[in-house]
Amino acid sequence: MAKTVGDFVWERLGQWGVRRVYGYPGDGINGLIGALDRAKEEMPFVQVRHEEMAAFMATAHAKYTGEVGVCLATSGPGAIHLLNGLYDAKADHMPVLAIVGQQARAALGGHYQQEVDLAALFGDVCAYVQQASVPEQIRHLIDRAMRVAQGERKIACLILPNDLQELPAVEVPPHAHGTIHSGVGYAAPRVVPEPQALQQAAEVLNAGERVAMLVGAGALGATDEVLAVADMTQAGIAKALLGKAAVPDDLPWVTGSIGLLGTEPSWKMMQECDTLLMVGSGFPYSEFLPKEGAARGVQIDRDPSMLSLRYPMEVNLAGDSAATLRALLPLLRRKEAGRWRGRIAGWTEDWWALLEKRAMQKAEPINPQRVFWELSRRLPERAIIAADSGSTTNWYARDVKLRRGMMATLSGGLASMGSGMPYAIAAKFAHPERPVVAIVGDGAMQMNGMNELLTVSRYWKEWANPQLVVLVLNNRDLNQVTWEQRAMGGDPKFLGSQTLPEFSYAAFAELAGLRGIAVDDPERIGAAWDEALAMDRPVVLDFRTDPNVPPLPPHITLKQARAFMSSMFGEPELGSVLANTARQVASRVLPKRE
Repeated sequence: MAKTVGDFVWERLGQWGVRRVYGYPGDGINGLIGALDRAKEEMPFVQVRHEEMAAFMATAHAKYTGEVGVCLATSGPGAIHLLNGLYDAKADHMPVLAIVGQQARAALGGHYQQEVDLAALFGDVCAYVQQASVPEQIRHLIDRAMRVAQGERKIACLILPNDLQELPAVEVPPHAHGTIHSGVGYAAPRVVPEPQALQQAAEVLNAGERVAMLVGAGALGATDEVLAVADMTQAGIAKALLGKAAVPDDLPWVTGSIGLLGTEPSWKMMQECDTLLMVGSGFPYSEFLPKEGAARGVQIDRDPSMLSLRYPMEVNLAGDSAATLRALLPLLRRKEAGRWRGRIAGWTEDWWALLEKRAMQKAEPINPQRVFWELSRRLPERAIIAADSGSTTNWYARDVKLRRGMMATLSGGLASMGSGMPYAIAAKFAHPERPVVAIVGDGAMQMNGMNELLTVSRYWKEWANPQLVVLVLNNRDLNQVTWEQRAMGGDPKFLGSQTLPEFSYAAFAELAGLRGIAVDDPERIGAAWDEALAMDRPVVLDFRTDPNVPPLPPHITLKQARAFMSSMFGEPELGSVLANTARQVASRVLPKRE
């Protein structure tokens, strides 16, 4: 048969290096789906359970590979479903291409079934949105969409009416006025600031006696350079959540995460530093950075609009993290090892000891911290972690030690529930030979994770390594919101909004043809992890944990303390909350290092 527009779409995307598309079918994209079937060897299609999951998977693909992630949805409701996952990509500056169907061109404007103004719908989330009208446009629309996604690290959307998809392809538009002739390919530039700006930054860092670094997702490809600058300046390194894998946690002067989910050493370092170097981070919570004027600042970011946004920096360097740090290194004077790094190492040593002590405290039936503490020491080499949003994020951020060579990410700027499972699936497709651990709360699992276990069941035999372990924190509570209500709103737990239905996630996994392990005994946690990581197929680890173990922040304000005390009046689980809080606070009795 003659090559159709649908055939040409996948052929052209293949020339751009796209090797997979996540989506769900519908009659608005029948021409594209038929073409995908014909191109299935070169362009595999991953059928998800809901279009939102396709967009999350495309976003995760971009995060785990650096490539453009591609998702596909039908017209009307299918296209609408993509939005949450696409906003996740936008919030975290990920390159994604969404391809959506539309009703036939002759029907548009006539209030036709499933007719939605898709250009307007996607106008906020996408940097580039275009609806095709004729086959001659397809080549340049794909080329420009991919170049915008790659070059600007933003979202692009192509809207293809269903009748257009079946027309004969036009690979080379006529050489005539009013046509566009585009090409394939993009080479990312190496952006380095001017020498004068680098010298100014070096002068600030050389003058500092107590240098602190904060690294984010933009530093994920600059591990060697970050460590070299830290050694030269004798800095400690704190990590924004999206940058958790940027440097390993087994270094004594890496203080771990920062913010409400962060560590006490990160808090102390930011309060006592006299110089701050931010690298590739848009960390949003300025209250966890030094007080304005307390520290001199240097920031490196490829996006100039993110510079000096969270803290008034003295020197702002627009450039790629690795290249800019390499250019900065020869200008730095090596500082002698001194008291500052020693203090940071002492804080960090005490903190890890405190976390272990807290993890081993009694709870009913299982302390959630211990689940993560036991995982941390068992993580396989080159493991990939896909974390969700919720109370699980607290324990992931604090208790899981990442080693060099591991990857980890989550929905950062959007902090969307329900992203963990699609992220994990995308990680397995992107890196089928590597072990993957999904960290999911029971709220997110009930929201959409259980459905995506069916996707795992369908595809796992295609993966070179079947290791995919899904940790479900089964606490029967929308736990993050419960604690936010207590500590921020001063409200007791509202059972009607917070309590989740009882459910066996392990049993559901077995029904789906996977393995399920239910654990309600703290002494079985380690053995359960060992069993799951040795399985010959994906596993759901269903840990029944205590919802009333408090995720204590690194610094408790007077306002938070008052709100918490106020919430205890009318708290339906008062005894458990107070007992667990007392155990966690009592664990703080450790030798102080200064």
